[in-house]
Amino acid sequence: MPVLYCILALLALFVGIILIRTINFKPHKQPTVIDAEEVFDRDRAVSNLQTLVRYKTVSYRDPSLEDDAEFEGLIAALPSLYPNVAALCELTRIDGRGLLYRWKGKSSLEPTVLMAHYDVVPVNEEAWEKPPFEAILEDGVLWGRGTLDTKVTINGVLFAADTLISQGFVPENDIYFAFSGGEEVNGPGAPNIVSYFEQNGIKPALVVDEGGAVVENVFPGVALPCGMIGIAEKGMMDVSYKTKSAGGHASAPKPHTPVGILSEACCKIENHPFPSHLSAPVAKMFDTLGRHSNFVYRMIFANLWCFSPLLDMICKKSGGELNALMRTTVAFTQMKGSTASNVIPPEAEMVSNIRLNPFDSIESATAYLKKTVNNENVDVSVIYGMEPSPISETDCPAWDKVATAVASTWKGCIVSPYLMMQCSDSRHYGKISNHVYRFSAMDLTSAERATIHGNNERIRIETACNACEFYIRLMKLC
Repeated sequence: MPVLYCILALLALFVGIILIRTINFKPHKQPTVIDAEEVFDRDRAVSNLQTLVRYKTVSYRDPSLEDDAEFEGLIAALPSLYPNVAALCELTRIDGRGLLYRWKGKSSLEPTVLMAHYDVVPVNEEAWEKPPFEAILEDGVLWGRGTLDTKVTINGVLFAADTLISQGFVPENDIYFAFSGGEEVNGPGAPNIVSYFEQNGIKPALVVDEGGAVVENVFPGVALPCGMIGIAEKGMMDVSYKTKSAGGHASAPKPHTPVGILSEACCKIENHPFPSHLSAPVAKMFDTLGRHSNFVYRMIFANLWCFSPLLDMICKKSGGELNALMRTTVAFTQMKGSTASNVIPPEAEMVSNIRLNPFDSIESATAYLKKTVNNENVDVSVIYGMEPSPISETDCPAWDKVATAVASTWKGCIVSPYLMMQCSDSRHYGKISNHVYRFSAMDLTSAERATIHGNNERIRIETACNACEFYIRLMKLC
């Protein structure tokens, strides 16, 4: 009996600790909200965005496919669209399509860099409901490639600056507008702009690029909209898996053909996912949004010391974004073998796209893949890779500025850090600043997010105007 009492007492203590931690897991204080209304010409802001969208600035990995006249046409249109910026801000063209404006402030000690890119991905015009480059405005919605990714950002930045300059505003510190014309193909624009900053001794106190947005239903048990600001990016790898054979006629195959061998390797990797790791950006997100969740999820996130295996199981079963936040992910995307259905291929290859958790590296991920495949006949090699980005601070004035601008523009949203799963130009800035934040100044539905890089990309005019308002607020804080 004494043993039973001890077990019951320990169980009661355990339950008590869980409940107390859950009850005390209350929301953190949210950023200051500035209630002042920002007045600007909303119609002209939308009209300017329409003009930008009409330029077919499509980038390709094969530069010969690009129309340089479209890129030059957009650049030439900027002075008429944003005349105050053109008159006051110095423009330096870097490596052709890299555009760097400097808006001189009262001080140059703590400059801000606001980033965007004006190139867009190709389109399948036949699959669109409306022409992708005519910028049709209908029922409060502007259609076109680049409306979300990221001509809305260029318009928001430059229109905000143009408005403030017309009002006689001078920022406390220099503000740079850094625009790339080749982000979609990992072009040299952003790296060269960073090199320019290094060569001129410019150390940004704040960098803001595309990334998160104000979204709903992205975190279990949270009903309020969430303003997600990326403080780091996952790394990326493309990995090749090859195996060879003597080939031959398909009528007399050996027990395992090259395609079969690769299929086994694929299944091994999919059935043995990378271990979960709670990186700092994800831990901060859980600690922020988890406090706004329902009781069951609050209990989990308040007691990860106990429930992390349960969370890992939920992530594995659900897949998707929650799982991607917790581990390095592998998506098999390509496979090729024989050119004929009755011929065993002399060589077969498959390719996977991998997004690296900040705990992993290209080297460690490659080693894990080779160990998991465990077949000397399968060659595992990296085609292309980028390491995870550095992690930016959140307990600092730079974060507070961005968070305040988000909370003031989309009142009532929960502002939270998160780990960005896509790659952006902002990763290049990690070597010159630890205050790099990824936030696309928009509130987006899941249907709208799905049009980015897809068909029928479009933006609500309210969303386009909110982007201008966000940047006006942010510039006033810089």
